[in-house]
Amino acid sequence: MKKLIVLLIIIAVVVYGGSPYYSAYQLKNAYDAKDGATIAAAIDYEQVRPSIQNQLTTQFATTMTQYPLVAELGGAPLADAANGFITQAVDGAVTPQNIEKIINTQGQANTATKELAAAWAIASNQVDLKDLIQSLIIHRGDINVVVKNQMQQIMDKQATELEQQAAQGSDSDKPTLSYCGINCFTISGQVKGYPLTIEMQRDGLIDWKIVDIVLPQ
Repeated sequence: MKKLIVLLIIIAVVVYGGSPYYSAYQLKNAYDAKDGATIAAAIDYEQVRPSIQNQLTTQFATTMTQYPLVAELGGAPLADAANGFITQAVDGAVTPQNIEKIINTQGQANTATKELAAAWAIASNQVDLKDLIQSLIIHRGDINVVVKNQMQQIMDKQATELEQQAAQGSDSDKPTLSYCGINCFTISGQVKGYPLTIEMQRDGLIDWKIVDIVLPQ
């Protein structure tokens, strides 16, 4: 009886400790099989959305410190317009329906994906600042017009780059898996050539949910 109890305890510990590795295995298989529904169901959107929004708005604020002339010309209205676009883009892209579509197609950029790519671009210093300054002067500081024009240009550019990257970029054969706490687990690797880190959190005893996605800088 004691041996049976010990064996059961060992099995329970192995299942408990190994559960995130199995979850990561399932996610990798779902991605390879273009099974978007499985991955979409594994995401805690109430945690992932604000995290991505915060990453992008913080990154944009850092980018603007490098360009005082743009900040001076645009001021708070430019930051508000850009941050508003970022929030809107993340809300539109990080949904169960869109995540499922992204995984299923793996390369076809839809409107929500284009907007998120544009939000990432403006936050990551991919904006044509010379054109932005000229637009601010031409439109006499009409931030809404300037941002709208810039976003459309970036969306068109990013859509082409996304599809090229999807066709040419490689995925990690063996992502790095590691515990970051007893209820925290990370998966790091490349997706279509972009470095990403996914953080999962224990949901019950052996189930796990994706609670954060760290975007490339």
